[in-house]
Amino acid sequence: MDTTWPGVRAIRAVAVAAFGVAAFVRVGAAQEPDASQEQLVEWPQEITATEGTIVVYQPQPERLTGNVLSGRAAMALELDDREDPVFGAFFFDARLSNGSDEQRLLVRDFDVTRVSWPDATDEGRRRFTEIVEEALTTAGLEIYRDRLAASLAAADLEQESLDLIRNEPPVIVFRERLAVLLMYDGEPRFSPIENSDYQRVLNTPFLVVRRGDDGPCYLTDGNWWYQAEGPLGPWSHTTSPPADLVAMLPDAEEEAPAFPSPPEIVVATEPTELIVSDGDPAWQVLSDGDLMYVENTETPWLRQVSTNRMYLLLSGRWFRSTSEDGPWEFVRADQLPAAFDDIPPGSEIGGIRTSIAGTEEANDALLDAQVPEMAAIDRNNASLSVEYDGEPRFEAIPDTEVSYAVNTGAQVLEIDGRYYAVDEGVWFTSTSPTGPWAVADEVPEDKIAEIPPSSPVYNVTHVHVYESTPEVVYVGYTPGYMWSFPYYGVPIYGTGWYYPPYWGGGYYYPRPPTWGFHIGYNPWTGWNFGLSWSNGFFTFGISFGGGWYGGYRPWGCCGGWYGGGYRGPVFINNGDINIGNNVGLGNRDQVRDRMQDRGRPGASDRASVYDRAANRDRNASPSVTPRDLQRARPATGRANDTFADRNGNVARRTNDGWQTRENGRWGATQPATGDRGVTRPSAGQRPTTGARPDFGDLNRHQAARQSGNRRAASRGGIRRGGGRRPIDDAPDGGL
Repeated sequence: MDTTWPGVRAIRAVAVAAFGVAAFVRVGAAQEPDASQEQLVEWPQEITATEGTIVVYQPQPERLTGNVLSGRAAMALELDDREDPVFGAFFFDARLSNGSDEQRLLVRDFDVTRVSWPDATDEGRRRFTEIVEEALTTAGLEIYRDRLAASLAAADLEQESLDLIRNEPPVIVFRERLAVLLMYDGEPRFSPIENSDYQRVLNTPFLVVRRGDDGPCYLTDGNWWYQAEGPLGPWSHTTSPPADLVAMLPDAEEEAPAFPSPPEIVVATEPTELIVSDGDPAWQVLSDGDLMYVENTETPWLRQVSTNRMYLLLSGRWFRSTSEDGPWEFVRADQLPAAFDDIPPGSEIGGIRTSIAGTEEANDALLDAQVPEMAAIDRNNASLSVEYDGEPRFEAIPDTEVSYAVNTGAQVLEIDGRYYAVDEGVWFTSTSPTGPWAVADEVPEDKIAEIPPSSPVYNVTHVHVYESTPEVVYVGYTPGYMWSFPYYGVPIYGTGWYYPPYWGGGYYYPRPPTWGFHIGYNPWTGWNFGLSWSNGFFTFGISFGGGWYGGYRPWGCCGGWYGGGYRGPVFINNGDINIGNNVGLGNRDQVRDRMQDRGRPGASDRASVYDRAANRDRNASPSVTPRDLQRARPATGRANDTFADRNGNVARRTNDGWQTRENGRWGATQPATGDRGVTRPSAGQRPTTGARPDFGDLNRHQAARQSGNRRAASRGGIRRGGGRRPIDDAPDGGL
């Protein structure tokens, strides 16, 4: 990898990528996908059996481990020789893979562990069970990602917070005028620009140039030029940059500067966050008056009136202080004042509810994170090439049996004399650190799982190999691969550890940072970032479009991103940037509208690394399955109102409550609240005719299904599909 600029053309390309001629870009909320023409997945679904049809109601997950979904589902067996359907429930373990598009998952490879027929005779149970088990073996059912994620609210999930996370606050700097953070990864380091008298700084995403070894330094965004005696400043605006330097850079686009005066440049060489307000902080009263927020900033900045404590939200973490000068202390999201719970979803800062433990928004974000991103990787088309700065050099990770390569931009591990590398969420393996590399169909996950958050390769512990065939390997990752972790009820970004970069013979490899990139969570697009500040229409900052920064390519750089470790923050908007958080001046209206309407596309609306991988030299085939499946079809004329409890009893939700099966018919109605009258069979006992369902369990699953219905409806409406009642009149969960 050559760190010099070989010519004017390369100079221009790097300059555009590093700082961006069009550094002032319009800001707006990310666009939601158009679902008006979408063929929505309906429940219940039906599959053809040997003696009739099986109507399967929406599955009720009990556990999700990797891509193995365990749960139960109510069903109705409609036999050719019977007038009335037979209702029952089946318990299963099944595999998940991507469905027919990025919003859908395919539930396949059913292993039916138990079948229950509460109102059938013993002879009938045997016959019905054989019919169902045979049909489900080759069945495939599709479900929306967000429906599945919502339904996991009633499942048994591990929500352990990440151990060894670091929450020490970064340096926090305030400015009351437009300012930009010029962040160096340590002390500035220069490298010569070929065929010129200039040098440029490698370890910053900005274009910082110096004449000779000790000459003045220059910085530009394409409109404004700055000058300083050294890279640490102080920087001042100049109208007379060197003509030869200007000639080396791309021609600026014909547009007026976005601001009437040049922004201030704030320099940092250690983890720092810059909080900027447009003039004096403008405090606005919220809710019952105990909370206030600053409306003329893009950072969530609140004050509790009763305690006079200020709160800042940075990388998903809350910090508080009584003064802007600090000291700042970390506050867990589940220990915030009660007033935070009362922030209205439709308010200008309603979006921060995703970072307040216990809110529906935070719970939704964590449930989204439970469903892995998956792909089927074609063994024959997958390839990997790893370059090193000299001979491969590995460093042992303390208290593990794993070493990682330090002098490369790739993520390469050495375990027991064999080498494993992760690229675009796919494991590769080789007997040599330089390859040749093949897609790995198994990895030593027990040893990889020992890698601690203090290691810069920690994120690979969240990449998994699920299964394989001679043609494809099924892989997946959870958000930890993208440096997003559940922490006491909310998603946070980054481990908080500082990972020193690698410096070699002209090579520089940055490692993933937590601070300095104004990272914030947006409930519709995931994590966003930016070194910028917006006046509501324009952004001053970096153009993160394709390219390299200063001649190096960071780990996993896809389209370019400084210091982002293997991957930049989870989901990056290029162009219309949301300024790194969900309460930016440019998108508050959209946030308020969406939160008020509860309209929220699921995690499937976001791009995954597999989407990008499929556009490269790898065939990431989301729809490949091990064998031909009988795809289920919508069961028209039926409402999705039937559930199975944990004991295999079947109940139907109506407007008045729960109906149970009695003598082969729907019988008396049970109120929809509470779990009175529950009869639980002893271990191993099958429910008998007339056994009362566990209404508490049913209520939890019904509430989770209802949440999924709201999410599905937010994509543009659910087709009624000939059901018994229109959607507006359906009881909770009865879609």
